[in-house]
Amino acid sequence: MAFIKLYRKKLQQNYQFLDETFKSRNIEWGVVSKLLCGNKIYLQEIIALGVREIHDSRVSNLKKIKALDPEIQTVYIKPPAKRSIESIVKYADISFNTEIYTIQLLSGEAVKQNKTHKIIIMIEMGDLREGVMGEELISFYGTILKMPNIEISGIGTNFNCLSGVMPTQDKLIQLSLYKQLIEAKFNISIPFVSGGTSVTIPLLLKNARPMAVNHFRIGEVLFFGKDLFTGNTIEGMHHDVFKLYAEIIEITEKPNTPTGELGENVAGNSFSMDDVTDLGITSLRAILDIGLLDMQPQYIESDDTDITIVDASSDMLVIDISNSKKTYRIGDLVAFQIRYMGALYLLNSDYIEKIIE
Repeated sequence: MAFIKLYRKKLQQNYQFLDETFKSRNIEWGVVSKLLCGNKIYLQEIIALGVREIHDSRVSNLKKIKALDPEIQTVYIKPPAKRSIESIVKYADISFNTEIYTIQLLSGEAVKQNKTHKIIIMIEMGDLREGVMGEELISFYGTILKMPNIEISGIGTNFNCLSGVMPTQDKLIQLSLYKQLIEAKFNISIPFVSGGTSVTIPLLLKNARPMAVNHFRIGEVLFFGKDLFTGNTIEGMHHDVFKLYAEIIEITEKPNTPTGELGENVAGNSFSMDDVTDLGITSLRAILDIGLLDMQPQYIESDDTDITIVDASSDMLVIDISNSKKTYRIGDLVAFQIRYMGALYLLNSDYIEKIIE
């Protein structure tokens, strides 16, 4: 069985780097755990770091977090669905919202449960995913301000989640101005301005963050240490908190081109002669015990840079080991670096064992 390994010490060091970065700037932050897909042993590792606020986009995961540690503040980070209102009020201390109708439902349910439900109003800042339009914000805020059992904890926004719009100092200043506008209009104080996710970290490290932006939600940088502007690893962080290991189940010298009448493969792709540079030449191919059911080949890269990924079927991955300086045998493990989306597939698969070192 293929497995994914979490390296505890590297995770701890990444967390410490971020925690010190935020604390030195008087910024509150929470860990986004959706990558972990509710895996209990990995959630326990996050909690053991000393995290006091965890964000997720699945209510079932927040329920698990509350069962592990009821004192952790849980945050539901997408606009709630109507059918999930009851469980969101029950398991999420805070939710991100963009619809008056939904907040009315949350208010009614919070009254039923005799709870105060906190919300963060998400504002559209150009990426065109969720968010209240800026020109509607004052009217929106005024409508929900008096709703019973609802506490408005702050405003926030997302970048780079759908259209690829990157955060800039100007956009964060604009977000800060929305805070000032609301406070002046309603004579209130907004505790938190949630300035974004991992993609905003490079601006923070350059001290290009307006002081009003005082809350962050961090997932990808914690697990991959990646500067999402440059693609490089942030100095002082680790990019390989997670690593994939898959076992070789066949090694055979085979032709580079298939023989017979060709059609689409199981993934809907067709073989193209344009992809073959050495027609008629064979290569040493290895088959690994992992496939499309568990991962997508474009999101993984072998530690052995001389290995080439050929393609995958539902349960097997074919690699070319012809140029490798290592001598591989049946039963050997091949290690892979994983990108964020690759980790999502792997951690969501029940067929991939989860290990901690």
